[in-house]
Amino acid sequence: MKLILATLAAAMTLGALPAQAQDASVAFNASLTSDYRYRGISQTRLKPALQGGLDYAHPSGFYVGAWASTINWIKDVGGDAKVEVDLYGGYKTEISKGVNLDIGVLTYIYPSNKLPTSANTTEIYGALSYGPFTAKYSHAVTDTFGNADSKNSWYADLSASFEVMDGWMLAPHIGYQRIDGPSRGVGSYTDYSLALSKDFSGLVPSIALVGTDADKGFYTVKDKFLGKNAVVVSVKYNF
Repeated sequence: MKLILATLAAAMTLGALPAQAQDASVAFNASLTSDYRYRGISQTRLKPALQGGLDYAHPSGFYVGAWASTINWIKDVGGDAKVEVDLYGGYKTEISKGVNLDIGVLTYIYPSNKLPTSANTTEIYGALSYGPFTAKYSHAVTDTFGNADSKNSWYADLSASFEVMDGWMLAPHIGYQRIDGPSRGVGSYTDYSLALSKDFSGLVPSIALVGTDADKGFYTVKDKFLGKNAVVVSVKYNF
């Protein structure tokens, strides 16, 4: 919780600074969700989470950002981390008319997680967008989320965003998480979701149907199946 508050404080500080020579934008967001689902798997044992982040973007296309959330899964599997902190940076550009490329690196940090295989994970990613459609591939260059000998695991997904009526956006998504190493057979799975949201001048409520075909035995902690089909309700504020 202290790390999340520190992230929020840093974001507000950056947001108060003037942009230099029309060359930078700083954005801040804070959210509350009924269940923090990442790639379909609950990070909070089906419980609510507090989240927040900041993004800095330059007109050249380069960007950096930080994001944090409360979590439960590290402690549930015998570790000692209550938060996740994500640090990322990359480059966005239009490579052809209407076709946009986004490449970058993302590090997930679980402070003092104390797991036998560290949960800290670094991925490189690339995404192509055309109109409402986006295809993305993320490749782990470290062990992946505490799974032993899982370097070179990867995640591929397809998503879209359509306006259905009066600013309401419908976002379908499907992805596949491949876990390499000893956990490959039980750790790999497909996730899918369908979300509906609307931006009310920075306040964005959303509701999503989320599910997976994840192995129930592998992804169950404290009698809770973390990949179960569920409805997730969130509210986010963008500054």
